Amino acid sequence: MASSGVDYEYLRQVVFGCSQIVLDPARDYLFDARLTKLLRNQGMARLEDLVERLKHARNPFLERSVAEAMAINETSFFRDGHPFELLRAVLLPELIKARRDSRCLRFWSGACSTGQEAYSLAMLLLEHFPKLSSWNIRIEGTDLCAEAIEHAHSGRYRRIEINRGLPALFVERYFDRVGEDWVVKPEVRKLCHFRQANLCHTHLPFARADDRFDVILLRNVMLYFAQETRKTLLAGVHRLLAPDGVLFLGASEQPADASIWTAVLEGGTCHFRPMRER
Repeated sequence: MASSGVDYEYLRQVVFGCSQIVLDPARDYLFDARLTKLLRNQGMARLEDLVERLKHARNPFLERSVAEAMAINETSFFRDGHPFELLRAVLLPELIKARRDSRCLRFWSGACSTGQEAYSLAMLLLEHFPKLSSWNIRIEGTDLCAEAIEHAHSGRYRRIEINRGLPALFVERYFDRVGEDWVVKPEVRKLCHFRQANLCHTHLPFARADDRFDVILLRNVMLYFAQETRKTLLAGVHRLLAPDGVLFLGASEQPADASIWTAVLEGGTCHFRPMRER
């Protein structure tokens, strides 16, 4: 239950200002649970003390820390398996054929959380497309939360995380046992690159002229954004996706601006292709 004396509306505004995440007032109790570590690190005993400090003087670091703590970091290996199966059976063979001259493929896990989605892509490539071993393959993972990115960098997972969606054969082939944990093997790790990034900044984290992706996964993150934020984000994604590239959203998500996307229902899931400007 949320503490009645806390100005949760102010905390929701802080989160929105940093991340554009819209939090439901009915879930204010999550502030009490998720900000406990932050309070301890800041030497505070009560959530009211944190709100008072934020109101007293602008503190961008503390504001970002609140937003990061409230970010939704739900993920698992091969989560919602249909997109991965469609990539294996149909989409990747098409892309590999189209990229046979450049021998380059780029992927972006746009809200990668603790890294399982990016590592799932890497394992999929290693397992089913061994001929790509000589190609330039790069899987980018970005997330708002610094702690989640640190976890992804480590490639180290507890048994409960390993048991969520990961075939036993993949555990044997692509992980090393270290104490009570499992660590991603070097051949998997070298394909994946992680960094902290805010999807709602004016500019997306990839700004070079040659930054183009063949596959972008932006799944189950826009659920928490306002409509205008979704529209701006997907316009940026549209610019980053190759003309024949593929975008995956969450099962219940749709592009905010349908005029620039073509929806394709295939393999028990839906993906989106960019329409080109006329």
